[in-house]
Amino acid sequence: MNQYNLDFSDRNVLVTGASRGIGRATAQMFARHGARVIVHFHSNRKAAEETLQLLDSEQHVLLSADLRNPAAAAGLVESSVAAVGGIDVLVNNAGVFEEHQVTKVDYESWQASWTRILNANLMGPANLIHQVVPHMRKQGGGRIVNVSSRGAFRGEPSAPAYGASKAGLNAMGQSLAKALGGEGIYVFTVAPGWVETDMAARELESPLGEEVRQQSPLGRVARPEEIAWTILLLAAPGSEFMTGCIVDVNGASYLRS
Repeated sequence: MNQYNLDFSDRNVLVTGASRGIGRATAQMFARHGARVIVHFHSNRKAAEETLQLLDSEQHVLLSADLRNPAAAAGLVESSVAAVGGIDVLVNNAGVFEEHQVTKVDYESWQASWTRILNANLMGPANLIHQVVPHMRKQGGGRIVNVSSRGAFRGEPSAPAYGASKAGLNAMGQSLAKALGGEGIYVFTVAPGWVETDMAARELESPLGEEVRQQSPLGRVARPEEIAWTILLLAAPGSEFMTGCIVDVNGASYLRS
């Protein structure tokens, strides 16, 4: 029977959106447990290089790609495989959030927001998975962890495309868990609530910040490291029978039946 083994010293892990926040913490978590990490970023090279320095080893790789572009997503997988020899774990963390309330934006802005968000948050991960699966099959298996959001369940009235993209990510993960489980490729989803990241800083530092923190009985929001720890556990041997799961990591701020 498989036992949990948190030694990733023979594993290559691609973490998208690893320049900061959850992605940076996840890259650090895997590196701390011995993995060779491919640190992906879109445009913030300085922040990505800071992540790379925090990993404290020369074995890790830094790669850039705009995952809204299907060709760039495919290129990221090929560059990763060329750099390290394969991908054992894919963490689909990169994503965007922008407000586009239906009663407050014009039609052109509405269309643009939906296109940007769906391409980044849903099509980007879908394209990466399509491209990484042949490599995982050749290796005899792999792990895919998608980073979703509680917004997929509770709704995002000021950013409906964001909520829809994360709901789509959830459904895609479940579908692919069924499609790929027999190949030894396991697919998991993590759904955080509020997390202490740059993306959330404006709201958390505003007068609404305390109200947000009190949504959880713990009286705070999650630390990026807590999300990263959950991702690490799902990627570890022993979690196979959790394939298809959606793990809520929101401090009981939103409970779904």
